[in-house]
Amino acid sequence: MPTPDIKAGRLAACQYTSNFSDAHPPLTSVQALIEAERCYYCFDAPCVNACPTGIDIPSFIRRIGEDNLRGAARAILEANVFGGMCARVCPTEVLCEQACVRNTNEDKPVEIGLLQRHATDAYFNNPGVPMFTRAALTGKRIAVVGAGPAGLSCAHRSAMFGHDVVVFDAMRKPGGLNEYGLATYKTVDDFAQKEIDWLLSIGGIEMRGGQVLGEQFTLAQLAREFDAVFLGLGLAGVNTLGLADKTVAGVGDAVDFIAGLRQANDPAAVPVGRRVVVIGGGMTAIDAAVQSRKLGAQEVTIVYRRDQQRMPASKDEQEWAQLNGVTIREWSVLKSLDANDGHVEGVTFATVHEVGGRLEKTGKQWHIEADTVLKAIGQTLVLADPMLQTAVLQGGRIKVDPEGRTSLTKVWAGGDCTYGGQDLTVEAVEHGKIAAHSIDCAFGIQRDGPALQRVRRAGP
Repeated sequence: MPTPDIKAGRLAACQYTSNFSDAHPPLTSVQALIEAERCYYCFDAPCVNACPTGIDIPSFIRRIGEDNLRGAARAILEANVFGGMCARVCPTEVLCEQACVRNTNEDKPVEIGLLQRHATDAYFNNPGVPMFTRAALTGKRIAVVGAGPAGLSCAHRSAMFGHDVVVFDAMRKPGGLNEYGLATYKTVDDFAQKEIDWLLSIGGIEMRGGQVLGEQFTLAQLAREFDAVFLGLGLAGVNTLGLADKTVAGVGDAVDFIAGLRQANDPAAVPVGRRVVVIGGGMTAIDAAVQSRKLGAQEVTIVYRRDQQRMPASKDEQEWAQLNGVTIREWSVLKSLDANDGHVEGVTFATVHEVGGRLEKTGKQWHIEADTVLKAIGQTLVLADPMLQTAVLQGGRIKVDPEGRTSLTKVWAGGDCTYGGQDLTVEAVEHGKIAAHSIDCAFGIQRDGPALQRVRRAGP
């Protein structure tokens, strides 16, 4: 095999347009009305309990049925300020839709995710008067580190409470994984930034990009200068392959590959290998593999260490990958990278089986040729700040109480950087919202009204 065979422009221009268009088109108005009528509007609805942000799902669906799309969007966004993005990327099939009582009678739930998108898209296309306004200014200042879903959720709710917020982020553009970590076909037309522009329109939130914790500023500085700090750091570190000191060209991180494609002006300009191997089994692995195929890779293989049923990616995402021509191989762990002139030309895997809950090698191995190998084997918390290094950790992540408080004075945290979660966008949004309520409560400010009620974080 000639190596390396990595290049851009493998496809005709029209193919890129088709491949990176909206993967799951929205409902039409008629389709939305028909789907809304399928809802039973359950009392104490199980779908609400299954939603990490507690959206009143029967309420917003009823409003869609009444053609009150602004009211439906309000019911969603009051609970989940990223309701538009979550409608696109939330694994509804294992959350709210799995809990839908329609599954009992018909084996087909109400399409809650698509209905949520229908309502929020209609609102964002014509927002009209502001949906949310700020309470009386309190004079309190909150620092938020990380402009991802957790950080911006905390910032928005805190601004609603009348506090002033400064958001620090290492990247040039805000959004975190919503901007840099999702497949391009999941969030077309720059939706991530449009949603953030709307979120910031409430006022009281200052964005500071290009600010890295431990370099341009420290946690100790923030604790001195602000009344409270929220950490929505995400997981900036990437796990290694475990091959000591072996650097081979053509081997990269799947998260970097996805980010590069998301920020590209034209997918035709993004190079891809002819034969791509993705190591891992989560949503990042699926997004990297499918997009490799959509860029023109001829052979793309996902290799996972256990059986496919236990892959972290949802069943729907696995099926999506296979429909797009991705091969999934199970029960295999990396044995070696095979290189020619310093560039990867193939990968050798050892087959494994499970013995007493542990993986053991069977003694067999197999080889696959590859121009590109992408790692999607998990990310880690980076403790680059001296004060952060003193925080109590659990499982390599920040330990927090049910309201998001860390062991550090005046410091809260949420999202992927904290222990005990599912690493979902929708969950990160809830963490930020809960922390904002907890911070507000710590200031001793009395609140009235259902929209300002105190909430508690589920989990450990």
